[in-house]
Amino acid sequence: MNDIKRLRRPSAGGYTRGDETRLRIIEAAIELFGEQGFDGASTRDIAACAGVKAPALRYYFENKKGLYRVCAEHLAEDAWANFKPIAGHAAEVLRNNGDTPALIDAFIRIQEAIADRMFIKGCGSSNQRLFFAREQAGHEPGIASEILTRRLRQPLNEVGAKLISRITGLAVDDPVTLIRMLSLHGQLLVLHVSPRSALTLLGWKEIDAAKSELLKSTVREQTRMLLQMWSEERDAASSKQAELQTRPRVSHT
Repeated sequence: MNDIKRLRRPSAGGYTRGDETRLRIIEAAIELFGEQGFDGASTRDIAACAGVKAPALRYYFENKKGLYRVCAEHLAEDAWANFKPIAGHAAEVLRNNGDTPALIDAFIRIQEAIADRMFIKGCGSSNQRLFFAREQAGHEPGIASEILTRRLRQPLNEVGAKLISRITGLAVDDPVTLIRMLSLHGQLLVLHVSPRSALTLLGWKEIDAAKSELLKSTVREQTRMLLQMWSEERDAASSKQAELQTRPRVSHT
């Protein structure tokens, strides 16, 4: 039996209010799960933060574990709404056998969508960042990682690895392909998971639109240079292989 109950519809005329209450509880839960962790955040405190009575949590989510699961689903759904068009564009470039510049541009579009998600569209908030950080540390219930991986990270990683595979000529599951993808995305990730250290080093108090554009343009240039270099290595290896295949064999008879 599912460990959470789906949204219960209030009586006629009350559906909108019920939806708003449910969302308010989810947002409060993300905040407290981020600040205090799953074990530290009590349902009583979450209810108080959401401005509802404790029984409302049981009504909508059955228990704290069910609420935590819905928080992860909410974050994954909200993020994928932004990434789906970009991932779809990358998949189309791959289907159409796009040339190297198109493949590179498709990868950079994914990277910049991640940057926008972190710094511009409000999902770089400390509450959500702490929720993700705790989930990634492995100290929280594993259901959040399962949901976020299946619905968000896996689709992005799959298309990203395919792009790098085409650009470099390596297999999509080659460890070097995957390490390269992780390292390219890692240029931005450090600013998301360790913002205090990064901001201190840069001498910034926050990342506003202008600073976000500076970060994006710098990372864009670095990423393009690396991808172009790897594509040139692919072409050089391909040319060498073709030369070896066409070189006449010397007879020793």
